[in-house]
Amino acid sequence: MKPTSILELLAAVERGEMPAAAAAERLRSLPFEDLGHSRVDHHRSLRTGLPEVIYAAGKTPEQTRAIFASLAASGVDVLATRVDEATTALLMESQVKAVHHPVARIVALRQSTLDDQQHGHIAVVCAGTSDLPVAEEASVTAETFGVRVTRLYDVGVAGIHRLLAVREELAAADVVIVCAGMEGALPSVVGGLVGVPVIAVPTSVGYGASFGGVTALLGMLNSCSPNVTVVNIDNGFGAAYTAVLIARAASETL
Repeated sequence: MKPTSILELLAAVERGEMPAAAAAERLRSLPFEDLGHSRVDHHRSLRTGLPEVIYAAGKTPEQTRAIFASLAASGVDVLATRVDEATTALLMESQVKAVHHPVARIVALRQSTLDDQQHGHIAVVCAGTSDLPVAEEASVTAETFGVRVTRLYDVGVAGIHRLLAVREELAAADVVIVCAGMEGALPSVVGGLVGVPVIAVPTSVGYGASFGGVTALLGMLNSCSPNVTVVNIDNGFGAAYTAVLIARAASETL
C-alpha cells in the first residue's frame, strides 16, 4: 500500500463515502499479509518509499504467483526477479498487464501513473554484451520504480574510446550503475569522469581466474575513485534499488 492510498482512504472516511469499518477492513493486511508460505510486507512502501520485491529463485511458481497477486492487489508496482520459464508462464497467465523482460529475467507490473521525469535519471553502463543480463536487471528495476534510465552498453575499458564517446550521457545522470566482469576496471574509470555516485556491480563474467566474479568484486572494492561503492556479484537489482533512492532524492532537491 502506497502513502497516497492511506490518505485517499482516510479522506473517503472523512467525507462519509466509506464506513470506518470498511476502511479498517482495507487496512487489515497492514503491516503484512500472511499467505502461509510467505508474509507479504505491504507496509514497506510506507516505510521506504518502494514496495517489497519478489526474489523468485528458490520459490515455487505457485508461491511467486500468490505473492505477486497479493502485491498487485494493493496497488503498488510489482517486480519479480530471477524468474524461470515455469514461473514466467504462470505469472503471465494470471497477470495479463504484466510484462516479461527475458534478458533481465524479470516479470514486472507497473501500476503507478506518475511521470518518470519526476523521479530522477540513472545511467546504466556495462562493459560487454556478456554483462547484459545484470545490466538489464538494473535497468528494468529502475524503470519499474519510475526513474528515467539511459542504457550505455558495451563500453568496456578494452576500447576506452567507446566510453569517452558517451561522456555527455554519463554526465547528465544523477547516479551511474556500472556492471563489469573480468578484472572489473570499468567503474573506476567511470568514477573519474562523473561527479555523481557510481554503484559498481561485479558480474560473474570471465575466465577461470575471475573466480565467478570475485576478482571483479575485489578490484571494485579497491577502486581509487572515491565516488564508487560496490554491491554483490550479479546484483543488478540491489544496485538499481539504491540508485532509485539516490535519484529520487536528487530530483526532489531541484
